[in-house]
Amino acid sequence: MIEVDGLSKRYGSTVAVDGLSFTVRPGRVTGFLGPNGAGKSTTMRMMIGLDRPSGGSVRIDGRHYRDLDRPLRRVGALLEARSTHPGRGARAHLRWLAQTNGLPASRVGEVLEQVGLTAAAGRRAGGFSLGMAQRLGLAAALLGDPPVLLLDEPVNGLDPEGIVWLRSLVRDLAAQGRTVLVSSHLMAEMALTAEHLVVISRGRLLADTTVAEFVAEHAGSHVRITTPDAARLRQVLGAAGVRVTDAADGAVEAHGVGTERIGELVAANGVVVHEIGMRTASLEEAFMRLTGGGER
Repeated sequence: MIEVDGLSKRYGSTVAVDGLSFTVRPGRVTGFLGPNGAGKSTTMRMMIGLDRPSGGSVRIDGRHYRDLDRPLRRVGALLEARSTHPGRGARAHLRWLAQTNGLPASRVGEVLEQVGLTAAAGRRAGGFSLGMAQRLGLAAALLGDPPVLLLDEPVNGLDPEGIVWLRSLVRDLAAQGRTVLVSSHLMAEMALTAEHLVVISRGRLLADTTVAEFVAEHAGSHVRITTPDAARLRQVLGAAGVRVTDAADGAVEAHGVGTERIGELVAANGVVVHEIGMRTASLEEAFMRLTGGGER
């Protein structure tokens, strides 16, 4: 479990993180979302002692990261895929990490196979594509078989097959009872991967809730109607007190009612329609409404 309590970080007059508090619990994937510049990466860096907080604290399973013995056995982190020495081979890099943390050499081969890099184990990291560098960084995070994982934009550079593989992996790791925190700007992927969300903007907490509750609260649903007589339909719905908006493709969107009510209104007024369907808003739409689509 990760406990963030009143965490703050200032760089001179710039406030990167401002009194942030939340808890990441085991057994589920928690998505860490926010606009660019919201403070996500800074927060994750403070979790593992790469940046010193200006105030507040982070505890991992009740302890500060600096107090952990052999930290790779407790926390695995992927924060920057290109942090590996470019002249060192993938296997050599992982062997060095294993030796410094008292891990058996057998773990190196196991994690290389787990992330699909066995065939490239002898290649220098400097020649890796971004996707391969991400896989190597993930192998390093998994090396100590840790109960806590911090992954910052882990799908960057992965092809569609790799994204599906990573999604399955992180969900399986959480199902094993691990604490998994994943930061990503890909809303559609987070909707498929995460069960819980922590959303921040300008270093402050905006939401700490499930994905379903977040979407319901900040986006909601509407009825989508396609018709050859949109003007007549808008008139009928407006007279009945239904709020309507226009979709980009010409469809009419009705808010605050169900499909049954729309069906009754169009039938009673002789409006020709081609399709009536309930549309649930996406995580991306909910996120954009809450954050304004960018840094605030």
